[in-house]
Amino acid sequence: MSTAPGLGSGRSPLALFSYGFRPFFLASGVWAVVAIALWITMLTTGLTLPSRFDPLTWHIHEMLFGFALAAVAGFLLTAIPNWTGRRPITGAPLAMLLGLWMLGRIASLVSEWMPAWLAIAVDLAFPVALAATIARELIVSGHRRNLPMIVPVVVLAVAQLLTDSSLEGSGELSGYGWRLGLTAILVLMSVVGGRIVPSFTRNWLLARRRMPLPASPGALDRISLGLLHISLLAWVFAPAAHPVGIALLCAAAINLWRLVRWRGQSTASEPLLLVLHIGYAWLVVGVGALGAANLEPGFPLSAAIHALTAGAIGTMILAVMTRATRGHTGHELSADGATTLIYALVILAATVRIGAALVPWAQPDLLIGAAALWIGAFGLFTLRYAPLLLRARG
Repeated sequence: MSTAPGLGSGRSPLALFSYGFRPFFLASGVWAVVAIALWITMLTTGLTLPSRFDPLTWHIHEMLFGFALAAVAGFLLTAIPNWTGRRPITGAPLAMLLGLWMLGRIASLVSEWMPAWLAIAVDLAFPVALAATIARELIVSGHRRNLPMIVPVVVLAVAQLLTDSSLEGSGELSGYGWRLGLTAILVLMSVVGGRIVPSFTRNWLLARRRMPLPASPGALDRISLGLLHISLLAWVFAPAAHPVGIALLCAAAINLWRLVRWRGQSTASEPLLLVLHIGYAWLVVGVGALGAANLEPGFPLSAAIHALTAGAIGTMILAVMTRATRGHTGHELSADGATTLIYALVILAATVRIGAALVPWAQPDLLIGAAALWIGAFGLFTLRYAPLLLRARG
């Protein structure tokens, strides 16, 4: 990746806005720390925020539409120039997108201090602008293969609107909103993961002349994705219907088969690559747990949700952010000690958070432990990778 015209080699605002991954990966890392720190403080001390959201809805909203959506934006704004051959979004337009994201976080945090309609409008400005930007880039380029990538971003904007409806008192739509938002991110993760995980694994194994290689994409991948997406969408609208639970379990099983064919066990010596397989494995576990929670009333839904969020989304976001940052800043595509520790912390955070759902008598201590591990993972990411994100490639 070449540096944008006029950029120097030191840290500067210009360097930060030279590529989409720089500001949004940094924002995602920082907000992952701040939002969870506020959430666990609310749980343990009774702190209240000047927000029209109740504490749990605020937590869900900020994890999906604050933390995760920032990472999605960083990834897509960086990947799209590679798909289209067009110049990346840089400079003032990129800074404006980041500004809209930041205004959304403020509006969500202090929505009690403004009319509900204004809080909703400010909060929605970023996903709408992001969807419009991505749609324009893909449509103008004429690369039809990647046009479906517009859909999850548009769906995320709709999901955020439904979740924000609780600011106006329409709480019954909020459940549809967060489930739709989570599904949109998981759909995007399953599609992108299906492209990059076996591809990166194949290249790594070929470079080392190791066999066998990951299976080539085929009918199994299309079937596994189709069943996964249909079952998740059905869960959005009928989360308690038993046929949905059966479909989710079937989707988990066939996606496990898909994952095994990617030869993740052969990458154990390179954490930067292995963690991508672990992130997708969390998706399989989470979807299976979601099906179990549907069919077995005694199985806690919270365990399934956090396998998908803290596990799948948290791990995959860190896997992609570290790899993309190293690659685009000219660093070796290999995990150093700090990066490996980042992965270990987020995997432990998800595991402990699921334990808090499964072991109610130890829940308070486990929640604090999970929050501390999560803050450690994303705090260390920010400390380790902020210098790379703020420094232009020389």
